[in-house]
Amino acid sequence: MSLYIRREASKLWKRLCAETSTEINLLVENWKYLLAGLIFQYIHGLAARGVHYLHRPGPTLQDVGFFLLPELGHDKAYISETVFTLIFISFVLWTFHPFILKSKKIYTVLVWCRVLAFLVACQILRIITFYSTQLPGPNYHCREGSKLARLPPPNNALEVLLINFPRGVLYGCGDLIFSSHMIFSLVFVRTYHKYGTRRFIKQLAWLTVVIQSLLIVASRKHYTVDVVVAWYTVNLMVFFLEKKLPELPDRSGAAAFLLPVTKDSNKSKEENHKLLNGNSGDPADWRPRIQVNGKIMEDGTTVHVEAVMNGV
Repeated sequence: MSLYIRREASKLWKRLCAETSTEINLLVENWKYLLAGLIFQYIHGLAARGVHYLHRPGPTLQDVGFFLLPELGHDKAYISETVFTLIFISFVLWTFHPFILKSKKIYTVLVWCRVLAFLVACQILRIITFYSTQLPGPNYHCREGSKLARLPPPNNALEVLLINFPRGVLYGCGDLIFSSHMIFSLVFVRTYHKYGTRRFIKQLAWLTVVIQSLLIVASRKHYTVDVVVAWYTVNLMVFFLEKKLPELPDRSGAAAFLLPVTKDSNKSKEENHKLLNGNSGDPADWRPRIQVNGKIMEDGTTVHVEAVMNGV
């Protein structure tokens, strides 16, 4: 038993080292895209904080979702956040599964470059939208009479630039159309739907996003329009960007070796391509072959097979 554990641990360690080496090479090539995407997450948070200064509390707007869905109440507002946290953590863990599991279909760095591109595009549209029109927030801390509904004027620029986490994120007002939680959830689920391998998990993920949509409205964190706009905007944005972005390399089977990680790997790439096509790396094996009477002959020479007659 102990021998089996040591052998499996050794395989896992080798797999982890090999995957880490590959991902580091990819990170060296793509770190600019990842850094730009992460920086824009801060810019998006900064924009959401800025619109909070412009927010003016007022009567809650008439909303069909508020009539159809029972209000959960302030004490149960954590339910929607719990569902979102589950989606977020599950997706992050899945993107790092190639470091441990044998079945690998994605490269972690390339997936996150793609995901951040989707997020940035959707967040740009979101910033333009909620700065165009500020609606009175339906959330409890955004209503009239709440001390958090309006932010006092900042004393200096540093007060604006330093986002108070998590208070500044959880108690924001004014950044309504469209829902940021839905942006993250839909991008994550669409990415897993395309690159994931478990059909049951895909169906469960979509069901979870639908439940989260209802919980957001039932918690009065957003109007129904914020969720509806997120559903078609995010899906359309991802649909069009996928046509512009290069497709991720396939890691299934022998094709996993075709990713050019370094310059030295180009030779290996050509050799693997030859093997996949049925040729070896030896130029002598590239000679044309002709099939005669069920046999493959080389050098292009034709061999006539005569029938054996009269015992000769």
